[in-house]
Amino acid sequence: MFAEGLFYAFSALSVLGALGLILFRHPMQGAMSLVVTMISLAGLYALLSAKLIFVLQLIVYAGAIMSLILFIIMFLNIQESDLPVEEGRFLYLLGGVVVLVPVASFLIKVVKSLPGVEATIVGNGFGGVKEVGLVLFQDWLLPFEIVSILLLVALIGAVVLAGKRRLS
Repeated sequence: MFAEGLFYAFSALSVLGALGLILFRHPMQGAMSLVVTMISLAGLYALLSAKLIFVLQLIVYAGAIMSLILFIIMFLNIQESDLPVEEGRFLYLLGGVVVLVPVASFLIKVVKSLPGVEATIVGNGFGGVKEVGLVLFQDWLLPFEIVSILLLVALIGAVVLAGKRRLS
């Protein structure tokens, strides 16, 4: 019962953080919402007994990557006057809600129609370093390297943009 309550709390925090990422106008507020989402996802990983992914989520994503993103946002020094005027912003949001409500209701119907299944207890090796490492570096090596290059390009792009802005 306690784990179920934690699941609902972490899930709600994750969804609220994602909504904040979409709804907040300033990039710093959006980044802080992303931090809330990443920390709540780490909590969900902990509930799944995925120890390695839980620690990696906290240290790498919620810690290092978000520190880097926050540093870049602060380095760019975005003011309220720098942000574009978004007149139809809430109309787009309303349109998205109108489109997503039927999809969400369909998915809820599908999930409720699935037969009940007993939960199986995973083995001791689940979520450990060796198992995740084998899968990551055997099956997912190319996507892993592509993401690292993408992050490097994003960092270089932000520094170049900040440098050009200062010259003008």
